[in-house]
Amino acid sequence: MERSRWARFCGWLLRKMGWTSVGGPIAEPKGIILGVPHTSFKDFIVSYLFYTQFDKVAHVMIKKEFFFWPMGPLLRKLGAVPVDRSNATSMIKSLIDQMNEKDYFVLAIAPEGTRKAVRKWKTGYHLIAKAGNCPVYMGYFDWKTKRISAGEKVELTDDARADTDRIQALYEEMHLVGKDPEGYVTH
Repeated sequence: MERSRWARFCGWLLRKMGWTSVGGPIAEPKGIILGVPHTSFKDFIVSYLFYTQFDKVAHVMIKKEFFFWPMGPLLRKLGAVPVDRSNATSMIKSLIDQMNEKDYFVLAIAPEGTRKAVRKWKTGYHLIAKAGNCPVYMGYFDWKTKRISAGEKVELTDDARADTDRIQALYEEMHLVGKDPEGYVTH
């Protein structure tokens, strides 16, 4: 199947910005891609271009306050999902429901949960992956080398905290650099 004009344009723009794509989209129709390191809004732009160049959509969570006219329809078109961050349980349940209702739903999540440096990553991605019975990939965007990838699949156990600590250690070994280097720590 030939890629759409928009997909070809996104791939061209990503390369023009100096980025190299490592691999393609995930193989499964449902899954979670961790987006690390998340230190800048520009991570969204680079990630959007990366995934869209394959004519695919990777949904991202954006706080519901940004979904006002005319931003709401545009954000939805770009794959954004509005979330209420004041209620984590409701937010995770809503994402699980969306994942289970659709034949195709790839969700990109920053396990840090913010663009600020955090030492203990959140485990919500783990709950969503387990409840949605979908794989998790260690996606990355390295601003030093300008390489971006959906990453390798990582196997999960039933221990969300242990898995997240293990994943954090694997990311540490990758020596990634964020757009804002001070905004990313792995331990």
